[in-house]
Amino acid sequence: MIIVPVKEGENIERALKKFKRKFEKTGIVRELRARQAFVKPSVRRREEIKRAIYIQKMQTKEE
Repeated sequence: MIIVPVKEGENIERALKKFKRKFEKTGIVRELRARQAFVKPSVRRREEIKRAIYIQKMQTKEE
């Protein structure tokens, strides 16, 4: 359960923004979308490798 302490006089939009940020960090929505369709382990591994290669290229490009 996500608890967002709201200080007295704090704007409701700011509290909602805190809640959304905490909810996003839990990864629930991402996991639900991933569970909608089965992905074979080989395909998942291939995607992870492609993502790692992309990140590595970006890091070497910055240096």
